[in-house]
Parts: sequence; structure tokens; C-alpha cells
Amino acid sequence: MLQIKNLSFSVDDEGGKKEIIKDISLEIPDGKLIVITGPNGGGKSTLAKLIAGIEKPTAGQIIFNGEDITGLSITERAQKGVAFAFQQPVKFKGIQVLDLIRLAAGRKLTVADACAYLSLVGLCAREYINREVNSSLSGGELKRIEIATVLARKSLLTLFDEPEAGIDLWSFGNLIEVFRKQREEIADRSILIISHQERILNIADEIVVLNSGEIEKQGAKDKLLPELIGTPAAVKNCQGINSEV
Repeated sequence: MLQIKNLSFSVDDEGGKKEIIKDISLEIPDGKLIVITGPNGGGKSTLAKLIAGIEKPTAGQIIFNGEDITGLSITERAQKGVAFAFQQPVKFKGIQVLDLIRLAAGRKLTVADACAYLSLVGLCAREYINREVNSSLSGGELKRIEIATVLARKSLLTLFDEPEAGIDLWSFGNLIEVFRKQREEIADRSILIISHQERILNIADEIVVLNSGEIEKQGAKDKLLPELIGTPAAVKNCQGINSEV
């Protein structure tokens, strides 16, 4: 279980402090798929980076499976079982896709095993398995390869920051099925997704609405999703929810 206790994060802003995350408390139980949504600039990606260890909070605690990981680095958190997929994937010049997936998995995957992860995200394995992870790949290709590496890790907590970004329609539908299948198989794992997409919200166990750095709403998907998309006022309040992809 992930427990966030009174978490705050601020940055310097023209001689003062700008609060991005404001005293948030939240629990992510084991075996659940949680989606965090809300207006752009509401602090969603910042919260994900705080959980992953990319950013350090100015106050509060992050507890993972009973251990305080607030002061741990992103590498140390990864060793504890926290995985993070960036909204903008990084490039790894000189490393082939096969090697990257093997490194992520932490074990000697066969080529067939690695290819299976690429297929899950809609990539033809034969065309990509020996490609170098560099600027020759498009943003969408890099995104799908990164998601494949995160899936290969089988972490206890997996965070996806807008996984739909740069994904074409067919691959997005395929990705939804990947998340749906994971949701059915994660008895001892958790998935946290940052997303505006209605189709991703629709497979959540629980939805959290983050607005101006604060939790505005939180509840079961069946209760909260109709409220978010069912009325003009709700849609305006949660700008960015998209049902077109």
C-alpha cells in the first residue's frame, strides 16, 4: 500500500513560493487501479514525480508498504518496487530495445519474451527489437517502448503519466486492454495512471480529481465518472477529460 501523508511541494516564484501540491493525503491500496485526473496545471504530474522520487516534497511523508520512502532516490524506490513511465520518454543512445527491456525486467529475458512486451504496446517486434533507443524513433514509438519496459518490470506500484500521449488510435485501444488485463491480475500490485482520457477513467477502480494542487474529489469510478462527464458544469470543472481517443 502507498500512503501519502500531508504532502506539499512548492517552488521559488519571483522571490516568493508557489505551492504546487498543498497538504495532500491519499492512500493507494494493493490490487487497485487508480486514475488521477483534473485540469491542466493542477499538479497531477508533479504528484506522480513526488511518488517516484524525481521531485522531493517540501513537507509530508510517502509511505510504501509500511516504510517511509520520502528521502529515497528514484533508484532506491525502484529497488523497492516503484516504477514510473515518463510523459516524455528519455532516449538511450547506444542501447538497443532488447537490452533496455532486459535491463528493466532485471532478468535474462529471451528474445521471444521481450518481443511479447513490444507486441502488447502495438509494435512489430521484428522491426524494433534490435533498434537503438535514440532520436531515430518517433515520440510515439519511444512512448510505447517505455511502457513495454515498465510492463516487463512487474513492479509492486506502477505509475503512468499520461500514457496515451503520442499513441495512435489502434495502439491506444490495445493499451487499454493491457491495463484492463493488468487490473484483473494485480492482487498484490497497484497501478496509478495520470490521464484525461475517459476510456482510461472507465477502467479505474477509483478516481481522484486533483485541482490547484488539492484533492477536489475522490471516489469509486461508478459513482464519480458519471458526475465528471455527465453535466456541463462537471466537465468545465474537470477540463481536459477527453473521450475521443
